[in-house]
Amino acid sequence: MVENRGGYQKPANPAPVSGPGALSQRTDGGPTQGAKYMSGMPYGQNTYDQQTAAPMAAAQPAPAAPEMAMPTPLMAPTERPDEPITAGINRGEGPGSEVMMDRPSPPTKTLADVMRDLIRFDSTGDTELIYRALVDEGY
Repeated sequence: MVENRGGYQKPANPAPVSGPGALSQRTDGGPTQGAKYMSGMPYGQNTYDQQTAAPMAAAQPAPAAPEMAMPTPLMAPTERPDEPITAGINRGEGPGSEVMMDRPSPPTKTLADVMRDLIRFDSTGDTELIYRALVDEGY
C-alpha cells in the first residue's frame, strides 16, 4: 500500500545529516543534559521550558591541555626591570634590532602567484586570462 508522504517531513533529532570531516557531529541525538528548574527567577526568565523544548547536549570532557609554560599574566610585574622599554628597536635607549632573534623573512608572492591562487575561486575564467597574460609578460 502506498502512503501519501507529501509536505514537510520533520528531520530526525537533532539533524538530518552531519557536516564533513572536522565538522561532523552525531545525528542520533546522543546524550543530553537534564532540564533544571531555577526557582526565584523573575517572571519570564526561567529557562525550563526552553530546556525541555530543545535539550542541551551532554557536557563534553575538556580536552587535555598540551604541556607548555604558563604565559605571563598581562598585569604581572616586569621580569627585566633594568632593561629600557625601547630595547630591541632602533630608537631610544638599549640595544637595537640586532639583538632580536633572526627570523626567516616570509616568502614574497608576486602578482602572478596571487592570481594563480585565485584561479580556482573564479568561475568566469577571467582570473586565469589575467594570470596567463602576466606570465607571458614575465611577471
